[in-house]
Amino acid sequence: MLKHIFLMCAGSLVLSVVFTACSVPQQLTTPASPEFPANYGLRQADTTQSETIQWKNYFKDKALIQLIDYALAHNIEKLIADQRAYAMRAQFIMSRNYMLPSVNAATSTGVTRFGDYTIDGVGNFDSNRSTNISEKQRIPQPVPDFMIGFTTEWEVNLAGKLRNRKKAAYQRWMAGEEGRHLIATQVVSEVARLYYELLALDTELEIIRKNIGIQERALEVVDIQKQSGRINEAGVKQFKALLLKAKALEVEVQQEIVVVENSLNSLMGRYPQRVVRKDTIDVNDLPQLLKVGVPANLISNRPDVRAAEREFFATRYDLKAARAAFYPNIMINGNFGLNAFSSDLLFETPASLAYMLIGGLTMPLINRNQITAHYRNAFVTSNQSFFQFQRAMLRGVEEVNTEFNKLQNYKRVAEFKLQEVSELKQAVDISNELFLTGYASYMEVLLTRQNRLESELQLTEANKEQFMAAIQLYKALGGGWR
Repeated sequence: MLKHIFLMCAGSLVLSVVFTACSVPQQLTTPASPEFPANYGLRQADTTQSETIQWKNYFKDKALIQLIDYALAHNIEKLIADQRAYAMRAQFIMSRNYMLPSVNAATSTGVTRFGDYTIDGVGNFDSNRSTNISEKQRIPQPVPDFMIGFTTEWEVNLAGKLRNRKKAAYQRWMAGEEGRHLIATQVVSEVARLYYELLALDTELEIIRKNIGIQERALEVVDIQKQSGRINEAGVKQFKALLLKAKALEVEVQQEIVVVENSLNSLMGRYPQRVVRKDTIDVNDLPQLLKVGVPANLISNRPDVRAAEREFFATRYDLKAARAAFYPNIMINGNFGLNAFSSDLLFETPASLAYMLIGGLTMPLINRNQITAHYRNAFVTSNQSFFQFQRAMLRGVEEVNTEFNKLQNYKRVAEFKLQEVSELKQAVDISNELFLTGYASYMEVLLTRQNRLESELQLTEANKEQFMAAIQLYKALGGGWR
């Protein structure tokens, strides 16, 4: 009997292999992984720097470092991303367990009444009249059923379907980790951006208040000039208007400070409060790393690029698993335990021992069109993932090039603005002296002072933009978040 079963199984296996070999579609080839760029279209490329930029080494301001530390621990979006990453890890563990036999403890009880005119009913009645069974073996009517033991199910991984699914799940888990790193990097860069926004606003506020003090003293002077008849009422009004304009600008900047502080507190997962910070923005705090050039190979450390790469690899494993669905599949089922129609007899071993083992070989026939469609869909998805990976790399190179040039250009703008402010300071002093001696009109004084205020504010803006570019460059280079 066993010989016949073995021959039948062997024949089925040979038939399945032959049929499969003739019907498995041609293997579809996806694009290879794109190469990472050697540089970013920049002349300055530091080939000595290869490790991820760490934000604690990148930023110098101790107050900023404390704020970033707090935000990484309390930011709501990062905490949500952490939970998503944990969920992806659970999916990988599940896929890994699919390759192992499932073994479950089981217990059941039930009762069945067979009709008198059924095979089971007649058979049980006839068995009870047999002299070959003992009193304990007589079948009651209705028939109870008690079982306690173990059940198992195992899909034998011949074609690699489950193995490739496990690899795909692992890649997606790693992509989820990169997504978590991306959120953390965004938190670091956004905290730094808002922090330097605050410092720039504080600097602007300080400039405006100094200007208000100067305007108030100038108004006192022109009042005296009016009383002596050297200036008319129109000139006094112009000085007052300029003073009121500066005071209105002061209030506007104060409101901007409130908005930025609230945004920063929200980012840090806390309610509105004053943000501890330096007094003014200082270009000496710009990262020293960027003065030697942009690291040439850090684009591969960007979390979004790495996540896109992981997803691309996952789709390639999905494609292999989809193709493996065309091959024969072996399923093994079984159970082992104690089974009896009386609870009193359940634990009488070995008489109550029972087991079952079934092995089956299956392969798709009627539903092949559905499997073929799934295979082609996996192929298209893999191609899409390749182009998304390539797009992430192109976007990364673009951002690095843009922000590095922005940093260099605004550095030059700040140098010119610094010279402009110096010249206007001298012009203000000269115009004041000329006005007091009657060689300059009050309009010249007003215009010179207004230009000086605007130039000082523009210098602050140029310094701020250098920090904004440095922060975006940190993010574009895949800045570390640990």
